Amino acid sequence: MARQREYGEIPGYPEGTEFTNRKELADAGVHRPLQGGISGGKDGADSIAVSGGYPDDEDFGNEIIYTGQGGRDPATGKQVRDQELVLGNIGLVRSRLDNRLVRVIRGAHKGGKHAPERGYRYDGLFWVDDYWHDIGRDGYRIWRFRLVKLVPDSDSARRSVPASTRRTESVSSRIVRDRTVAEQVKAWHNSACQVCGTCLQTVAGPYAEGAHIQGLGRPHNGPDDESNMLCLCPNHHVLFDSGAIHIDDDFVVWDSIEQTRIGPLRRVSEHRIGLDFLRYHRQHYASPQDRAS
Repeated sequence: MARQREYGEIPGYPEGTEFTNRKELADAGVHRPLQGGISGGKDGADSIAVSGGYPDDEDFGNEIIYTGQGGRDPATGKQVRDQELVLGNIGLVRSRLDNRLVRVIRGAHKGGKHAPERGYRYDGLFWVDDYWHDIGRDGYRIWRFRLVKLVPDSDSARRSVPASTRRTESVSSRIVRDRTVAEQVKAWHNSACQVCGTCLQTVAGPYAEGAHIQGLGRPHNGPDDESNMLCLCPNHHVLFDSGAIHIDDDFVVWDSIEQTRIGPLRRVSEHRIGLDFLRYHRQHYASPQDRAS
């Protein structure tokens, strides 16, 4: 019987705990795979190990651009084929969709500014803030994940609550967005979704969401202006951000999974959408076979 995945902190192993080797990590339940960098599957991912194994990894301390697993030659460590959205990779996507926290373990490696000098160290809980695919340094498709650290407001308050029932008030290093940009886009569309036309009515008035087309955070660095934003309902915002739908240069919305045409994007003359941003979204978020759509 498969062992149930345990998310969040592991009692008895606070942030900063050091481990001599992977077996100690596995025995503690902090990171169970003895070799793999991702502990995850289609139900989600509970931990990752950052140890310098992939040249495309970028570690900024409280933010990590992490490379997915698969496609490497075990003898040379070089990428020799495209990565697929399976196993631990799909697990990190599931954790992003379900807002599950991931334990980050850093291992000692040459040039690792934030890595321990030896062995492994548990470095806290991180959100999976974004995911996309790209062409890596070795010329093959890789899946990339941006993880942002959860920074507790009160360590003492967190320790006073059992891990299984803990609710954490937190802040994290996320991009500050200009709310006036989103409000302008929503006003142009009368808060109606540009994909389905739905305008949600609440007791406080209409509700819609401003969705950036090219992400603001690194490494995307998209601009926070109206040409890089859509007005979407919550459902189509999730589908767009996850790459399940995309928009072609003729402003037609496509189902990236079924590869079928959904219909024209609803547009107004005031809202000029940048084609370069739509192309960027297709290249990095839509299903790989749909990048040229």
